Parts: sequence; C-alpha cells; structure tokens
Amino acid sequence: MAPTTPRTRYARSGDLSIAYQVVGDGPIDLVHAPGFISHLEYGWQEPRYERYLRRLAGFSRLILFDKRGTGMSDRTAGIAPLVERMDDVRAVMDAAGSQRAVVFGFSESAPLAMLFAATYPERTSALVLYAAYAAEVRAPDYPWGPTAEELATLLDDLARTAHETWGALGVPGGVDDLLETIAPSAARDEMFRSWFAGFQRLAVSPGAMVSLHRMNATIDVRALLPTIRVPTLVLHRTGPGQEGVAEPGRYVAARIPEARLVELPGVDYLPWVGDVDAIVDEIEEFVTGIRPDRQPVSVLATVLVSEIDDGAQREVVTGDRRRADVHGRFEALVAREIRDRRGRIASLSDGHVRATFDSPLRAIETAEAIRHHAGSLRLAIRTGLHTGECEIGDGRLTGTAAAFAESVVGFAAPGEVLVSSTVKDLVGGAGLRFGDRGNRTLAGEASDRRLFAVLAVEPGDPMSVDPRSSPPPPSFLTPREREVFSLVARGMTNRQISETLNIGERTAESHVASILAKCGLANRAQIAAGAVPGRGSTDL
Repeated sequence: MAPTTPRTRYARSGDLSIAYQVVGDGPIDLVHAPGFISHLEYGWQEPRYERYLRRLAGFSRLILFDKRGTGMSDRTAGIAPLVERMDDVRAVMDAAGSQRAVVFGFSESAPLAMLFAATYPERTSALVLYAAYAAEVRAPDYPWGPTAEELATLLDDLARTAHETWGALGVPGGVDDLLETIAPSAARDEMFRSWFAGFQRLAVSPGAMVSLHRMNATIDVRALLPTIRVPTLVLHRTGPGQEGVAEPGRYVAARIPEARLVELPGVDYLPWVGDVDAIVDEIEEFVTGIRPDRQPVSVLATVLVSEIDDGAQREVVTGDRRRADVHGRFEALVAREIRDRRGRIASLSDGHVRATFDSPLRAIETAEAIRHHAGSLRLAIRTGLHTGECEIGDGRLTGTAAAFAESVVGFAAPGEVLVSSTVKDLVGGAGLRFGDRGNRTLAGEASDRRLFAVLAVEPGDPMSVDPRSSPPPPSFLTPREREVFSLVARGMTNRQISETLNIGERTAESHVASILAKCGLANRAQIAAGAVPGRGSTDL
C-alpha cells in the first residue's frame, strides 16, 4: 500500500515560500536539511527513503523541508549566498513552532547546518552532519575536490549535457551511471532507478540543477568550524568508493571543538540506502543518549520463502551482467508485489526472497504473482509457505515458522508453490485449490508434516477463471463497482484493475473495499469463489 504522505505546509523566508512537513511527536525537534535536491511529497514513495524518515521520526519531531530552488519550494533568481539560504532553516523552525532543534545536514546541506549552528547556537541543541565537507573547491590546506578551473570546466560540460542526462535512464552520464556511484547496492533495482529518475525531474529542471551547482561552487565554511560550540556528530561511510567523502568529513570533525566522528562500513553515499539502521542508531544515541534496543519481536505471521532454481530455468542466462540484470528486474517486481499486499521484506537478493505477511491469503496471492513474474523472465522459482511464530527484528527473520518455510521450499518442484497444512486450513473457503504432496520430513520437526501444492494459476490470467462461470455482480452495486466486481471475480489485483479501467490504484482499492462492505464479505477471494449473498436469486 502507498505510504501516507504528511501534510505539506509553507514557511515565509523573505519573499520566498519554503515547503516543509512535520512528522512524529517525539520530545526532541530534529530539522532534516536534505542533500543536493529533494521533493517532500515524492520522496515518500520510495520505501527505503520512507523507512529512513520514519525511523528518524520515531524518536523526534522531525521537521523536513525543500531548500529554496528545489522540490516544492519557490525557485530563485540568481545565486543566493549561503547565509541567505541558511535563513530558510530559521524560517521553517519558526513556522513549525520550534524554538530549539537538532540540525541535521546531509552533503551539500552540511555547510548550511554548520553555518546555522555557528550563527544561532541558542537555537541549535546539537548538530548532526552526514557526508560533510567544508569547501567545494580544492585549496592548499584542503586537498579535496576540483580546483576552481577544473570545476568551471565541469560545470560548463554539465550545462551542455544536462538536458540529455538529467532524470534520464539508459543514457551515458544519466541516472544509471550516477547510482552506480552514490547508491551501488540499489543501482540494479529497477523500481529504485525509476523512482530516482522521477525524483531528479520533479526536484529541479536541468537548467536549475546547473544553477544549483554553480551556487554550491561558492561554499567555503572552513573558517567558521572552530567557532561551532554545540555538540556535534560527524558521520560517513568508508567502504570502496567513499574515500572522497571520508577525508573531508575527517577534516570537519577535527576542526569542530569536541566533535564526535563515527565512521561506518558501507559503499552507499545516500544515507537511506544500505544499512540505514547503523546510521540512524548512531544519530538516535547521540540525540537521546540511549542506544536503541532493536531486539527481535515475536509475531504470528505467514512466512514466504522463494528461490530461483538456476539449474531448472527455462532459458540459460549467460554472463554475470545479463544474470544480474534479469535478477534485478525480478527482484524489483517481487518487491512491488510484496509491498502491494502489505508484506514485509526480510531479505531480497540474488534471487532469494524471504518475506512475512499478516494474512496467509495475501501470502499465497504474492507467491502466485512471483511465480508469474518468474515465468515471464524465463526463470524457474520454488516457493514455500508456513504460518507460525517467528522473530522479526534488526533486519533478520528467525524462529520456527521461518525455519519451517525454508524446509518446505526444499521440497518444491521448479515452478511450484508448496504450503503447510496450517496455511491450507487457514485459507479454507477462499476458493483456492490444492494438490496433496504427501508427508515430508522437515528440519527440526519430530514428525512428518503434510504439504500441499497451490494449483490456482496467476491471479488476473484470463484462464484462471472462466468469465462465464464467474458470479454476476449484484444489482445494488454502482455501475463502476459492477465493473470492478467482475474483474475481482476473475482474480485481478488492484493494479491490474486500475490498468484495465484506466483508474488510479487507490481508486480501485476503494471500490473493492466498498464492494466487500456492501456484500458482507471478508476478502476478495470470496467473490471469485462465488460466496456472494443472494447468488442465484432475482437480486443478482
């Protein structure tokens, strides 16, 4: 399901309107100054970014804003000095009713945050800097970044090519190449690439992007570092490719009095990609004084485990790059299906999927969708499902249900979805068909357990339900609801319905909810099974 986007408000900074949001109700105000670009509302559509922000809001009253010239804030004429842009932070704090806050600056906003802390120490309870630097241009005592001449050449080249590369996929120098540098662990994620391309286009135009770079070329806060007198945390990652980030960060930490430097492993420049928890844990401990205890939580859930059977795939995928591309497309599709059915991804990499669901029916629907996508990519997939107690936390999925599902998938044939008797019993009456696969000895089980194969075909496949045998829509539904009813009866998902009827996915979801309420049904599978009140009567 799509995340709920917080309400966007506007603060007045001089003659400009600065867009901002407030999330969470923690005891500490945390102002998050974004990196080079941002878009308050579009950002929430990316699951990694949303999770990152939700974690920050979990211990604070998080104040987000789009800097002038970006996202939903007003554009500017000419190049505004850093001191003028810094005043946007004060304007947003005033509008949000924040007298004092932790100011968090990422990348290009780190100098902005440092200037604010030095100028308004009475309004800065602490300073958090990620991927920080003090100057844009190389100097004798600052041997990082390009020289002034090199930067001028780079910006001129950028101005010539920006209209072809900014927000563009599949072109040299475009989004794909950029993500290999700033977010390599997500660079092969098709959905992430698509989101990031849209993020660039919505945040700024190509020309505005070049203007922002020219504006940032004037940044140099080296002289004010010793004047900062608030508690300061400096963070960055130090994995391969991050050397150019780590050295300037160390320079900043060494020159701010009593600053705390934390270096974390990782290859991603973006803080919301990779091990997000490691970054947020450090920030939470620094801000609150308490190290977050993310102990696993025991829950009852349906565990789905799927894995690609390379030996049985229908078409040989040769070459590491080709294999990575196919697996990347598969994983992007799988992630979407899991999120659409309110599942929680425990791990998704190299063709291996582990996820949990609060509904066994949604877990089966997801397994069927995964099987369909694997087939379309000429991949053979095995899937196992079991409902039971498992432990979720710290990015791990453990417990008896997880171990059981891992064992079940080992007995599945290529292209088969196997479920335990527990899952089969829980979805009784939902109209699904199963084939008995007999008793099997599973790891950790004292006795054999009976397994069943899901025989239903992919929801939405025209062959899955004969339209002539589908229940006719009740007459008390609206014309649009009757259309939606017929498509649900054929097994279509909300996305497939939205594409068929050319309506929004949320609109389709609302129609389905209304239909279920009017018909007194618990789930959409009952429609396909014909469990509609009065079926066969003159009312239908």
